[in-house]
Amino acid sequence: MKIFIASDHAGYELKEEVKNELMKSYEVVDLGTNSVTSVDYPNYAIPLGEQVVKENGKGILICGTGIGMSIACNKVKGIRCAKVDNIEEAKLTRLHNNANVIALSSHTNYEDAIRYIDTFLTTPFSMEERHQRRIHEIEEYER
Repeated sequence: MKIFIASDHAGYELKEEVKNELMKSYEVVDLGTNSVTSVDYPNYAIPLGEQVVKENGKGILICGTGIGMSIACNKVKGIRCAKVDNIEEAKLTRLHNNANVIALSSHTNYEDAIRYIDTFLTTPFSMEERHQRRIHEIEEYER
């Protein structure tokens, strides 16, 4: 599975730590940013979403709160990006929502970030009819 990762300036340091850990087990594509110099998060979140859809991968976004990037990324048709703050959210966003991208706050400590990401990457979609129906309803609205 190909993992795409991106951040803004606020998330740069955590992104680098997370990327280095993920590279031990996954093919990771870093879409930037490459420093703590101020940047606009949509310029990273949207291209990440496009790559996730194009290559049927998974994505990880990190910005100050995680909120801006999740909003921007969700503008890409086919993306279901969830802002995650704990293990339960990381699990349920895959199990119930079949999310393909998560967004984290740069204030998340490294150990928690790794746990959330690992949970996100290893939890399968439940395939229950009610969850499939709801995702279909969202996709129909995207037209």
